[in-house]
Amino acid sequence: MMQEMIKMNILNLLITDHTFRTVALGCSLLGMVSGILGCFAVLRKQSLLGDAVSHASLPGVCLAFLLTNVKNTEILLLGALVSGIICIGLIQLIQNYTKIKFDSALALILSVFFGLGLVLLSYMNKLPGANKSGLNKFIFGQASTFVKRDVDIIFITGIVLLAIIIIFWKEFKIVSFDSDFAKTLGFPSKKIEILISVLIVTTVIIGIQAAGVILISAMIISPAVAARQWTDKLSVMVILAAIFGGISGLLGTLISISESDLPTGPVIVIIISIIVVISILFSNKRGIIFKIIRNQKRKKEFRKKLENKKMKLKSLEVNNLERGK
Repeated sequence: MMQEMIKMNILNLLITDHTFRTVALGCSLLGMVSGILGCFAVLRKQSLLGDAVSHASLPGVCLAFLLTNVKNTEILLLGALVSGIICIGLIQLIQNYTKIKFDSALALILSVFFGLGLVLLSYMNKLPGANKSGLNKFIFGQASTFVKRDVDIIFITGIVLLAIIIIFWKEFKIVSFDSDFAKTLGFPSKKIEILISVLIVTTVIIGIQAAGVILISAMIISPAVAARQWTDKLSVMVILAAIFGGISGLLGTLISISESDLPTGPVIVIIISIIVVISILFSNKRGIIFKIIRNQKRKKEFRKKLENKKMKLKSLEVNNLERGK
């Protein structure tokens, strides 16, 4: 009875509430695209790249507004995209031309860019005029402000990203698992890695409006981490990550709208985090619970084999004694 009421409530919201439809569609699409791109970040062991890019996008948003004095979503996201690409370029330069490792370069660029973004945001808040209000949403996200244009941006960008992934699927797959092996096959692995990084940057940029620069990295990495627990095949992992991301986006929207004043982005992140925990505990491939059960079964089998061997040895000893008599 309770489940039927929940289903009816969801259907009622989908049919009658335009805001819910818009936000739910936007967050679901974002969750799916983020999950798919996150798979390549996880496999390349660059999970924190999205975190660095998301934090680095804040000064781009602020500078785009300061230069144009227009609070237009496309212009602000373009500024964030430029800032994110500069971030990726600087990380690559530091990694290639210094002895600083990838994770250290990542932490350095993240802190510098985010600090600069906060300084610019504080400066903007002191400026006269009301048109700068609402820019703080890029820090924590505010998916409830989605309009049809925002969903269109996510949809079009998502289609383009998916098309690129399909076209370069073979190259992405080989480079993600073994970059050196890709070089021996003649693939331009460096260029492919840069392309994957640019796709991740683009996903981060279209998602910061929903989850903010602080939480968008969780929307990218968490679905992929959850999917990785269930399979070893990249194709299955990508599909599962898209499903997990889409479900978390839809449920997050439903909960945040049904419970007023709850921000959508953090709710989505909490839901996908729950999915990650469930996957880590109960997946039949790598789940902790299943590992414990398998280990117990192996121990029992080993004990049985040991007991059988002991029984055989005893029977042999008895037979030898009887022959000796």
